[in-house]
Amino acid sequence: MEASAGLVAGSHNRNELVVIHNHEEPKPLKNLDAQVCEICGDEIGLTVDGDLFVACNECGFPVCRPCYEYERREGTQVCPQCKTRYKRLKGSPRVEGDEDEEDIDDIEHEFNIEDEKNKEKHVADMLHGKMSYGRGPDSDENSQFPPVIAGGRSRPVSGEFPVGGYGHGDQMLSSSLHKRVHPYPVSEPGSARWDEKKEGGWKDRMDDWKMQQGNLGPETDDANDPDMAMVDEARQPLSRKVPIASSKINPYRMVIVARLVILAFFFRYRILNPVHDAIGLWLISVICEIWFAISWILDQFPKWFPIDRETYLDRLSFRYEREGEPNMLAPVDIFVSTVDPLKEPPLVTANTVLSILAMDYPVDKISCYISDDGASIITFDALAETAEFARKWVPFCKKFAIEPRAPEMYFTLKVDYLKDKVQPTFVKERRAMKREYEEFKVRINAIVARASKIPPEGWIMPDGTPWPGNNTRDHPGMIQVFLGQSGGHDAEGNELPRLVYVSREKRPGFQHHKKAGAMNALVRVSGVLTNAPFMLNLDCDHYINNSKAVRESMCFLMDPQTGRKVCYVQFPQRFDGIDRHDRYANRNTVFFDINMRGLDGIQGPVYVGTGCVFRRQALYGYEPPKGPKRPKMVSCDCCPCFGRRKKKYSKHSANGENANLGGMDDDKELLMSQMNFEKKFGQSAIFVTSTLMEQGGVPPSSSPASLLKEAIHVISCGYEDKTEWGTELGWIYGSITEDILTGFKMHCRGWRSIYCMPKRAAFKGSAPINLSDRLNQVLRWALGSVEIFFSRHSPVWYGYKGGKLRFLERFAYVNTTIYPFTSIPLLAYCVLPAICLLTDKFIMPEISTFASLFFIALFVSIFTTGILELRWSGVSIEEWWRNEQFWVIGGISAHLFAVVQGLLKILAGIDTNFTVTSKATDEDEEFGELYSFKWTTLLIPPTTVLIINLVGVVAGISDAINNGYQSWGPLFGKLFFAFWVILHLYPFLKGLMGRQNRTPTIVVIWSILLASIFSLLWVRIDPFVMKTKGPATTKCGINC
Repeated sequence: MEASAGLVAGSHNRNELVVIHNHEEPKPLKNLDAQVCEICGDEIGLTVDGDLFVACNECGFPVCRPCYEYERREGTQVCPQCKTRYKRLKGSPRVEGDEDEEDIDDIEHEFNIEDEKNKEKHVADMLHGKMSYGRGPDSDENSQFPPVIAGGRSRPVSGEFPVGGYGHGDQMLSSSLHKRVHPYPVSEPGSARWDEKKEGGWKDRMDDWKMQQGNLGPETDDANDPDMAMVDEARQPLSRKVPIASSKINPYRMVIVARLVILAFFFRYRILNPVHDAIGLWLISVICEIWFAISWILDQFPKWFPIDRETYLDRLSFRYEREGEPNMLAPVDIFVSTVDPLKEPPLVTANTVLSILAMDYPVDKISCYISDDGASIITFDALAETAEFARKWVPFCKKFAIEPRAPEMYFTLKVDYLKDKVQPTFVKERRAMKREYEEFKVRINAIVARASKIPPEGWIMPDGTPWPGNNTRDHPGMIQVFLGQSGGHDAEGNELPRLVYVSREKRPGFQHHKKAGAMNALVRVSGVLTNAPFMLNLDCDHYINNSKAVRESMCFLMDPQTGRKVCYVQFPQRFDGIDRHDRYANRNTVFFDINMRGLDGIQGPVYVGTGCVFRRQALYGYEPPKGPKRPKMVSCDCCPCFGRRKKKYSKHSANGENANLGGMDDDKELLMSQMNFEKKFGQSAIFVTSTLMEQGGVPPSSSPASLLKEAIHVISCGYEDKTEWGTELGWIYGSITEDILTGFKMHCRGWRSIYCMPKRAAFKGSAPINLSDRLNQVLRWALGSVEIFFSRHSPVWYGYKGGKLRFLERFAYVNTTIYPFTSIPLLAYCVLPAICLLTDKFIMPEISTFASLFFIALFVSIFTTGILELRWSGVSIEEWWRNEQFWVIGGISAHLFAVVQGLLKILAGIDTNFTVTSKATDEDEEFGELYSFKWTTLLIPPTTVLIINLVGVVAGISDAINNGYQSWGPLFGKLFFAFWVILHLYPFLKGLMGRQNRTPTIVVIWSILLASIFSLLWVRIDPFVMKTKGPATTKCGINC
C-alpha cells in the first residue's frame, strides 16, 4: 500500500468510501462489481438473477460462464485453483458425471453429499480450499521447506499489503457493499503456481527438508563437524523455568502453614472471649478480622509456586534466522491506543511509535497500528510528522544500537553516552540527531498549540476537504497508511516497518465499548491488512525500553514444545518520572514482582492491559491444541479383578460400518461449522478467511481495493451486531477493566500465559504521581473489579465447566474481583481505635499471659511472612511498606467509592463516566505534580479518619493523665491501635499538606465538621456501653 496515497474514510452501513489526497479533491470510488476472468481475460458477467457469476462455490476463483462451460465439457471439470469438481449450475447443460446431481441450485444444497465413497476426498478438498486459500507462488529459495516453515501456506509471512497507489481508485467502491458475492477474495494471475507444484513436488520438498534437519538419509560422523555444535544449540529449548531456591521458598511455605494454625487458635480465643461491656465493638472487630483472614488466604496461596524464567535469544536466532535462508521469525502486529490528545500528549504517543519502529526485529515483520478513538486531527498530523522523523531516527538507532529507542528518554538520560561507543562519527551524528529531535518537538508543539482553538467551521484538510472526524461522536471510519511498501524507506534507503492510522466509525445510538471496542477494531483491521499470528498491545505512554522485548516473547510463543499452548506473554509494568520514595506506591512492585511470579507457577499471570504479546488464535476464541491422550489400560477377561472390557469398546471395534457413520456425522458437523464462521466473526469474507490461517499471512489473491474496502467494513459501528465479539472473541466487554476479563476467558479455555521479566525492563510508561490522579486511577480499577464480580463472568461462579481453570488460578481471579469490598471492614477497623479512646472501651478483654502468646505469635508470623517474601522476590522493605500504606489509603477512599458506584450501577442503573488518566506532566518543576493539589471527594474519608484518630489520641492521653497511673496500662493497646492507622495514612497527610503546608479550606471544613459531629453524637449516644436503669444511687458527698 502506498504510504502517500491518502486518507481512506468511509461507512459500510451508509455505502460511502472516499480517498482524501493531500492536495486534491476527494474522489468517490467506483464499484468493484466488474471482475475479470482469470482464463480468458473477459468480464465474468452476471447470472439470470442479476448476481455476479460464480463458477466455484468453494474458493470463488473468477471464471466466466463460457470458460466454465468449456472446462466442464472439454476439460478436467475441476476448478483451476482449489481442484474441486465443478458442479452444474442453474441453466447449464448436463455433462458426464452429473447423473447423481439433481436439477437444483447447488448453492442451496452444497452440504448434501450423496456419494459416500468420495466423502473423505470432498471434505479434504473443501478444507484445502478454506485453509490453503491464497497460497502464493513458491520461490526457489524456500522450496525445500514445508509450508509451515517456508511460509508457503499464504503469502510471505511478513503480511505486506501492497496497494499500488490509488490509480485503482475508480474500482474501489461497490454499490452493494452489504452484499457478499464471492465467499473468498479473487486471485491474481500467477497464483496457480502453488497448485502446479504442490502435487508433484511436495514429497521431494519434504524429503529435502528432512534431509537438512538430519531426520532422513545415511548417518554421518558428526563428532568432528564444527557446525554441529551450533545446530545442537539451535535445537535446545528457547527458555526454561528457574525455580526459587529451596532455602528461600521452603521456610516461606512453612511460615504460611504456621500462620494458618495460629489464625485458627486466635479466632477461637476471640470468639470464645467476648467483651460484654462493649459487645458491639467486639462483634464488629471480629467480623472485620475474619474478612481480613479470608482476603489474606485468597492473596497468599496463589503465591505458593513462584518461579523465574530464562530466555535464550541466541538459540532463537540460530533456529529462525539462519544465514543465507529466509528469516522465519513470526510477524507481529503492534497496537497503540489513544483517545484524548490533551490528556495523552501527541509527543508521548510519538515517542512510543518511534520506539516501535526502531526495535530490534525484522522490519518486514512489524506492523504498527495506531487507534485514535477520539478522531483527532491533532493525533493525525502528529503521526504524519512522526513518520517523517522516523526516516532519520530509525537508522540512527540501529547503526549505534542505542537504548532506549524513544528519543525523549534517550536524550534525557544522565549517563555517559560515549561509553562503549567506538565509532568516531557517533558524537557528531548524535548532536545532529538531537537537533533534529528538538525541531521535531517544535513542530509537534505547534500542532498542539494550533489545535487549542477549534475553527467554527471545523478542521479543514490541506486539499480543502473537511476533516471527517470534526464530530467525534458521529464520523466515518478512517484509515491512513503513513509507512508502507511504497514510500516506507528511511534516509539510507532501507525499508521501514508499516505504520497505519485507524479511527473506527462512530454513530449515535451504537454501543462502542470504549477501549475494548477500539482494540477489537484493531484486531479486525490488522487481520485484513497484515494478519500477523502475534499481537503486542501498548498504551500510548508505554514505550519500548528494551529493543529485544518482542524477541524475548518469541522465545515462549515460538517454542516448538510448549509454545502452542501459550495464549500471551505478559511483561511487568515499569515507570519513569516517579519520586524517589514512591510516596503513593505507583511502581506497584509487590504486585508485579511477587504476585505475578507466583501466578506464573500455576497457569500464568493475569493480563494487565499493556505490555502483552498475544497469540491471535487465542483472542479468536479457539481452544489450545490438545496433546496426545494417554492410552487406556485394557485387560483381558481372564482376570476378573481388573474388570471386563466395556461393551461400548467392543461394539466400535467390531462394527466398522458404525464407525464410518460416526465419522460422517463428524464431517458434517465440521462443514456446518464453516457456515457458522460468519455468525461468529462477522460478515467479512476476507476477515473470516484470515481467521483460518494459524500461521498468519494475507491471501495474495486479494486485490488492494478489496482489502481497503473490507478494512473500512470491519471497523464500522454495526459490524459486531449479532456476533460473538466482546462476549467470546477479542477483548471482552462488560467492565472498564477489560483486561482482567479477557485473560480470564482465555485461562478458562485451558490456555496458559507466561510472565517474562528480562533484566532490562521491556517497556516503561508514566504513572500519576499526584494524589488525586492516583486515587482516581485506583477508583477506575476497583470499579471494574466490582463490575466483574456482579457480571456473568464472575470467577466465583463462571468457568467450572470443563475444569480447565486451575484451582489456585481461580483463587487469584476471585481476589481481583472482591478486593474492593475489603474497604468496608477496613474503614470500620480504622475508626475503631478512635472509638475505643473516646469511650474508654476496647475490642478485647483483659488477656492472660497464655492468651497473649496468641497475639505475639500472630504478629511474629505476619512479619516473618513479609520478610521471607521479600527475601525470595528481591523487593525492598521500603517498597513493601509503601504498598501497605497505600493499601489502607486506597481502601478507605477509592475502593469504598468503587463499591458504592458499582452497587448504584447494578441496583439503580446509574452509570459512571470513564476518565482517562492524564499522561501530561508539569515540565516547569521536577515532580511538581507530586505537590500540587486537585480537589476530589475521594479525599474526604481518609481525612476524616485521620482527624478522628488524632482527636482520639489526644482525648485518651488527657483522660489517662487525669485518672492516674492505673489508666496507662489499658491505654497502650488503644494507642498502638490508633498509631497503626495514623502511620498508614501518613503519606496521605503529606499529600494534603503539600510542599507549602497549605491545605484547601474545603477539605479542612468538611473533615472537621464530620469528625466533630461524629464525636459529639458518639459521646451523647454511647451505644456500645451497657446502660443501668433507674436513678443514680451514688452519694454526692454533700449533706443534701
